[in-house]
Amino acid sequence: MTTTREPTPPDRTPSRPLTIAQIAELAGVSPATVSKVVNGRSEVAPETRALVEGLIREHGYRRQKKRPTTAPLIELVFNELEGAYAMEVIKGVEHVAREHGLAVVVSELQDHQPPATGWIEGVIGRRPHGVIVVFSGLTRAEHEQLRTRDIPVVLVDPTGDPGHEVPSVGAGNWSGGLSAARHLLELGHRRIALITGPAHALSSRARLDGFRAAMDAAGVPTDPELVRQGDFSAEDGLAHARSLLAMPRPPTAVFAFNDAQAMGVYQAAHEMGLRIPDELSVVGFDDLPMAQWLIPALTTVRQPLTEMAAAATAMVVAIARGESPAQNRIELTTGLVVRGSTAPLVA
Repeated sequence: MTTTREPTPPDRTPSRPLTIAQIAELAGVSPATVSKVVNGRSEVAPETRALVEGLIREHGYRRQKKRPTTAPLIELVFNELEGAYAMEVIKGVEHVAREHGLAVVVSELQDHQPPATGWIEGVIGRRPHGVIVVFSGLTRAEHEQLRTRDIPVVLVDPTGDPGHEVPSVGAGNWSGGLSAARHLLELGHRRIALITGPAHALSSRARLDGFRAAMDAAGVPTDPELVRQGDFSAEDGLAHARSLLAMPRPPTAVFAFNDAQAMGVYQAAHEMGLRIPDELSVVGFDDLPMAQWLIPALTTVRQPLTEMAAAATAMVVAIARGESPAQNRIELTTGLVVRGSTAPLVA
């Protein structure tokens, strides 16, 4: 039976990263066991794996001088893999990956925070060129596990603040919220309802802040009763819109924080016999392909998802080649696309 012992205390921490043999000696396991952990192999007991990973985080790991061979893969990780949003991202990643002779592996975290057991070992075992994480994040320990294996990570539309050390690509969410509010204000609307995204989503908070900035600048207060926190789903947009439109003084316009929620607003309006845009103006966010096929076509803020994904993939490829990105945070512009779902308020 393999015995293990606790990591060395801080005063014995070496000044240089440790080799596999040195980590094995500290852990009281064989070098082969450490090698399996380093390479993401599954046949290691969880407590032994945790001990070895802890030693790597504590002391550092001295890799071979020759960079390990990576598979011609890009690992694309979604928090939730469904809908047109994911397809737009996949298109952007696949386009750049194909130019570099790389395949794309797609996986889903399914709201596992942290990700399900074995996910990170699977990534390490596949040794991809890099990992792109969409609308989610990894724990510090998971980032460290990938970093010690020279597997670069880039975040797309991260839910939280990624910090300066993690490369990320996002969009101008604040300016998008601002442009949506200004458009509705210019049309004469004052009772404007909001169906936001989750509270933990950085993009949702930025859209809300931008919207409020435009309202404040116009001297129009944002009614707290008209602000509903959603989860970016059509079902959620439908439920909140039903409640909003049933108010004694319903809103004359709704700004949904993504196009899926806007679809739910359309359904609620239809159920209540309200005509869009004559009796209710609706603005979405994303400009997914479906937006132009709704009846009437949806006014929305375009978020360049395909371009964001392509930029993230180019960044991952460059880092995998040993190049340092010119900047760790790329933010692409958003823009209002006016279609048929908004109209001047009729007194």
